[in-house]
Amino acid sequence: MKTLVLSLGGSILFPSLEKNTLSSYVPVLKALAAKHRIFVVVGGGGEARRYIEAARKHSVDDGTCDEIGILVTRLNATMLCAALGDAAYPRIPVNQTEAMEASLSGKIVVMGGITPGQTTDAVAAVLAERVHADAMINLTSVDGIYDKDPKKYKNAKRYDHLTPADLVETVGKGDLKAGANNVIDLVAAKVTARSRVPLIVFDGRDAGNLLQAVRTGVFSGTTISLKKKKILPL
Repeated sequence: MKTLVLSLGGSILFPSLEKNTLSSYVPVLKALAAKHRIFVVVGGGGEARRYIEAARKHSVDDGTCDEIGILVTRLNATMLCAALGDAAYPRIPVNQTEAMEASLSGKIVVMGGITPGQTTDAVAAVLAERVHADAMINLTSVDGIYDKDPKKYKNAKRYDHLTPADLVETVGKGDLKAGANNVIDLVAAKVTARSRVPLIVFDGRDAGNLLQAVRTGVFSGTTISLKKKKILPL
């Protein structure tokens, strides 16, 4: 049984509370869990940024804003966990060890943030390292990693493959402030370089992309690994 760690962006699962994609992701995650050991780390998305922006208007420091964001990620994780029902471990782990213990149940493990100053991508990267994952998949709102922001620049170039060192260099100028919205952050990139767990980044707005990628290896995105080789299907 292969081990897969998913970093599921909050903006993917909850573009807004009313437009959540739970009904799309639940059957996909259940299908994957039938053949794989699955961990899902859920981000805070737009709702977390709204809370953080509101807090900043009251001169709340970044550390506390991080804590607020973590609470939102755990709320999002709780929603997904509840929607998965018996397929998921019923408690949201609050650290890496708890997540590893929860996986002994054989169920999907869902968690949110852990540490102020650390994004859920970084949480997922460390988790992937600790559980010796066969791959980590970052499900985001763009179809991979670009040389510059594709939402701002029409001539942005998408990378099909990067080495871990390339990834660290590419994302090195990312924003580390609470609520920052980056495809992947520098801490996650450095952990990926250290662990050598293959990382795949692609558009998660359609849950079917995840199932197709894992089962067939067909996806449009960026693979980060030491050598150019096919990571999926698992």
